[in-house]
Amino acid sequence: MRRCWKMFGFLCLLFILCGEPGLCLEEHGGFTFDGDIRRFAVATNTVYIATQEKLYQLSHDLVLVQSLSLRGILRDGTDGGGAQFNRVSDSAQWNSTFRINVLLPFVGNESLISCGGTDGGCGYCEVLDLKDISKSLHSEQIQVGPVGRSDASVAVLVNVKKDPTKSETFILTAVQSEKEKLEKCGSDSQTVNLHNTDNDERKGGIFSLLDFNETPSIRVKDVDVEFVDGFQISSTIYLLSNVRSGSGNNRVRLIWLEGKSSKSQTLKSFRGATLRVSDVGGEHSRLVASSVIPGGPPVLWSGVFSVDGTGTNTELLVFDISPDLTGGKTDSDPDFCSGTCPKSPDPKQTPKTLKPKTVLFRQSYMTSVLAVKQKTWMVFFIGTADGQLIKLAVDKNYHTTCPRVLYRASDNRPVFPKIHLDQVDHKHVYVALRNQMKRVPVSKCSTYRNVHECLSAQDPYCVWCNSKNSCTFEDDCKDSEWLSTPDDFQQKVVSYKLVKNNTGQLSLIIQTHLTVKQTDQLNFACQFPGTSCRNGPSPQFPQCTCILTTSTLPAEGLPVTVRFRLGRMSLTEQLKLTNCSEIRGSPTSVLCQRCINSGCGWINNGCSWANQGVDNDSVCQTVRSGVIFSRPDISSITPSVVSFYGRNHAVLSGHNLSEVTRVRIQSDMTCTPKESPVWNNTGVNLTFHIPSTDSKGVVKVCVVLPDGSCHGHSKVTYQSSPSCIKTEPSSTWFSGKRIITLIGSNLEFVEEVIHSHNPQEVRVPRNSNSQNLTYETAAAGNTRSAFISSVFLKVANETLVCSTSFTYYPDPEFITFMSTKTRDKVLVSLQKKEDELEMTAAELSVWGVEDGKQYPCIMKNKETNKKTEFFSCQIKKTADIEFQHLMVKPSFKVHQAAQC
Repeated sequence: MRRCWKMFGFLCLLFILCGEPGLCLEEHGGFTFDGDIRRFAVATNTVYIATQEKLYQLSHDLVLVQSLSLRGILRDGTDGGGAQFNRVSDSAQWNSTFRINVLLPFVGNESLISCGGTDGGCGYCEVLDLKDISKSLHSEQIQVGPVGRSDASVAVLVNVKKDPTKSETFILTAVQSEKEKLEKCGSDSQTVNLHNTDNDERKGGIFSLLDFNETPSIRVKDVDVEFVDGFQISSTIYLLSNVRSGSGNNRVRLIWLEGKSSKSQTLKSFRGATLRVSDVGGEHSRLVASSVIPGGPPVLWSGVFSVDGTGTNTELLVFDISPDLTGGKTDSDPDFCSGTCPKSPDPKQTPKTLKPKTVLFRQSYMTSVLAVKQKTWMVFFIGTADGQLIKLAVDKNYHTTCPRVLYRASDNRPVFPKIHLDQVDHKHVYVALRNQMKRVPVSKCSTYRNVHECLSAQDPYCVWCNSKNSCTFEDDCKDSEWLSTPDDFQQKVVSYKLVKNNTGQLSLIIQTHLTVKQTDQLNFACQFPGTSCRNGPSPQFPQCTCILTTSTLPAEGLPVTVRFRLGRMSLTEQLKLTNCSEIRGSPTSVLCQRCINSGCGWINNGCSWANQGVDNDSVCQTVRSGVIFSRPDISSITPSVVSFYGRNHAVLSGHNLSEVTRVRIQSDMTCTPKESPVWNNTGVNLTFHIPSTDSKGVVKVCVVLPDGSCHGHSKVTYQSSPSCIKTEPSSTWFSGKRIITLIGSNLEFVEEVIHSHNPQEVRVPRNSNSQNLTYETAAAGNTRSAFISSVFLKVANETLVCSTSFTYYPDPEFITFMSTKTRDKVLVSLQKKEDELEMTAAELSVWGVEDGKQYPCIMKNKETNKKTEFFSCQIKKTADIEFQHLMVKPSFKVHQAAQC
């Protein structure tokens, strides 16, 4: 039975101002919290974030409104087991923490539902005012969703239609099994439940599971289940999960429920399906993240799948998950059942199998996905485990544009499984990374500097605005003509073909690939200034034709300028026409590409006019070179792990490399591979630059021969950039050469260290690893007073600011030294003048000098007495020697000895 409840007010509300350390709106739309994010939700113009200690209310642009402590004193009530979670001040004794696992904005009811568990291990829920979380509407000790920290459970608000005119809202929870806690706390919750949101006692009260006189639910059979996502479209509720049986095989399961009549009827209506990712090795595939693609029917859905179950190899797939509510029996599934589950499974219970429509994208370590619709395009925002937010635009034929990195964390903090769209402007997405929330623009339209860049980007959010003469969001270009990318993927903004008819007449056919918004009727025209054209067909958007007055083209090519007029807008394109039949040479993929890009066609391993051959460059992939080269092979690349700034002077080793002209680097994140020239090629080794990149991850490397073919298979891994937060020690002396240790991350990628006081003198690291780098400091130069010098890190062609600095002080000065003879050694004590350097004994090397001979003095320790520093060492006694001089390295001044 559910527990009784009572209303109460908060005793203490903790407001956090921007002045509190670490809690402030950051540049570039970010906010950093004092703990890791556990849950976050978005409702209209507000963002709610729950950490381990606090609940935050932020505006849609991530400005702090208020925050609330989740610590308090849990007191038992006197009305049948109800409880209060009283907020207490900082000075009070805290003996309980409320951990939020369910965070649901109920906009229609103007409330925020938060449920989870307390330190006692039982469930607890609060209902807060949606606009002011300081106002408590209700609280109760009851389990709704998981009690412990579980990322394998789902909670979502669903509407169940009671009759044609009336519906009721419930909280659907799908919970990973917590049998011990259920029994301990007396909860009636099962695997899938429907809780009330209405506080009407006639229906059992808020959070009740009751439906008249029964407690309906869906239970799991003898399998382990982890839920990934749940949502409702129209009257159908969808639940997605990973199910693992005793054999260890994983199945990705989809459950459909019909939201109708009552809780009981809704939960008994379920039907199931299995999502088959691949025919080979599919039993290891797991669903990682999920997002519905808006705009159905059909109901299209996207999922990030871990193909091998480890998260290393992940794919973004699209399924049609339109509900099948007619075929098969309800409540008949091998993994789930409503009510009492049968002891033995029915062998006839074989759920429907769904196969993917397409694989959209492959990228390592994807963790999250959000799908939105922009015009006719689908746009996917993809988070990764190494802190990247990637945007992928896909046309209606599932042709993808080049992926673009919208955000890249400097470290490898993973992106939270859920990404949300800003519901106010629809131009930003919310991305959570450990203890940070980022509000990232969905596009970077303003970075495209001219009309060609704007249109070539094929970004469905961007248009070239005529009145602003800039690339902007479409709704920022009001009452003006604009140009944008077409409804389907096109490689070029303008393409052309050279056609030759039977009489030898040449025609240039121009095709524009654009969408145009005009305020009046479109007036489309084409001009070819400086080119003689005969009368041809009238221009009809998007195509125009120039019939050339000459039947031959010069050997060096014919430059042609095409000027398009679209309403009051204009677009200019520069072309160079080449005689197709003169593009000759040994058939290679490079020659074929040159032919197609010249507006010609490829036929019978040669180039011809567009109307006589194939003008699709896919034909070039099948062309094989007639020139025979020794096939090169790659054995290693040093270094093979770099930061995303790349690396200069990398060395590639292998066999048969003498004919190699370039090194090609291809990533799943780039449509066009990058190529670097080579030098110092010995046939077994060559040098090249590893270029910078916008994204982290593994890229493929091959070596290019003169015929354009690429051979060898190797990999380079791009990781985060270096950063340093501390130096040990925090000071050095004027003469330099003090060994400094930088502490940070990814420091193995640093090639040089530079000081701000002398940027021309670079210091090469002595040794480094991911977290530490040591080097010798540069000399201070001509100065007599202490000063602060900043540290910079040189990585490839980038100079990075180190978030630390250290102080230069005058060289240490040794006031005197004293030597004491014993039977078998000489003890030496050096007194150093007081300074700020905090020199250690390990930094000092000492020799006794007599008659030009040097005797090493083994350092023992350092002592401090009333701000005076003494260093002691001992020299092995080889004869009755009186040391009158000491040599110290580094070369510091030492005054005359005092004998003892």
